[in-house]
Amino acid sequence: MTTAVMETPDSALTLSRPGGGDASLRAWDAADELLLAEAHQRLAMLSSPRVLIIDDQFGALTLGLCAFNPEVVADSATLPAAVAHNAGLNSAVDAPSTVFSWLNPPQGEYDVVILRVPRQAEYLAWLLRWVNGVLAGDGLLLAGGMIKHLPDRGVEVFAQAVHTDAVLPARKKARVVVCSRGTADLDSWSGSWKSYDVDGSQLQVGALPAVFAREKLDIGTRLFLPHVKTAVSALATNARVLDLACGNGVVGLVALEQRPDLEMNFADVSSQAVASARDNVSRQFPESQARFDHADGIGDSAGQYDLILLNPPFHEGGVVGDHIALRLFRAAAQHLAPGGSLLIVGNRHLGYHRSLRKFLPTVRQLDANPKFVVLEASQR
Repeated sequence: MTTAVMETPDSALTLSRPGGGDASLRAWDAADELLLAEAHQRLAMLSSPRVLIIDDQFGALTLGLCAFNPEVVADSATLPAAVAHNAGLNSAVDAPSTVFSWLNPPQGEYDVVILRVPRQAEYLAWLLRWVNGVLAGDGLLLAGGMIKHLPDRGVEVFAQAVHTDAVLPARKKARVVVCSRGTADLDSWSGSWKSYDVDGSQLQVGALPAVFAREKLDIGTRLFLPHVKTAVSALATNARVLDLACGNGVVGLVALEQRPDLEMNFADVSSQAVASARDNVSRQFPESQARFDHADGIGDSAGQYDLILLNPPFHEGGVVGDHIALRLFRAAAQHLAPGGSLLIVGNRHLGYHRSLRKFLPTVRQLDANPKFVVLEASQR
């Protein structure tokens, strides 16, 4: 965890960046600084503005604008804990009572919306259309990000959804765009949901734009699925199974297709992933004992599982490595029932067969191709 002091237009904030990865990375970047400077300047001219912040990373925007009592919505389940932790480091600021997600989005109208621009062009397109639905007629959108992380076709995506009033000068490799409300909306946009059919199955799997591999089955999961079927076939009746980092839920859906009696749980850090998995299950297995958790890992009250299925992400906020997988391995080991197993697929170069043994002593390779490996780990 890295802790440093960020200067804001009206104060200084001590901020920590939780989690693993590069220890030199701070809890904010130049895009946060630009957004805060522009937001303070414009909000100071408004009387009691209603402010919304979208996809803050670690609380820099939320706490840096706390004088304006912003509402906050984020796709990631990591934000509430990060904001609460950083608010605790600063006696002059308070964390918002609620951090909304796309499972329970806030209701407009807002005078000013501050948006961290995501890397995915389709998620950006979705966000801008959603903003059009909550932004006041004379409202203002401030959208910013690091230039190297802005999505391809970003200019086109903005032009199709909102009115770009100004592109502010870049500073420290960051940029902020000032926009007003457009007419594009989500109801008439065909890009909200995309889906594919799973080969050798009756399943059709759909997903919202923030979800990984929403248009076709990724090659790692393709290698994984036959071993998922084998593993769930051997479980006792009504066994508890977790699809961890579930994405669109395709792994858990295949498990349910094989064994409809399973008590199947789905968990992901992305609220759009959880919403997607929930929609897929409700359409295709309406009688299942499924539960859905928007969480960074496995909740403390989740209990124990007979089988945990995992395709761990290896990038988080621009940081690439095995730090996310290690967190998930640790959580999985703590939540395996006696005799239970963790089944994973991962990139071969990340060496998960070694890191898994830090948490579970027995690790067995089930399959591999030049890029991916399937492993089973247990306490046995």
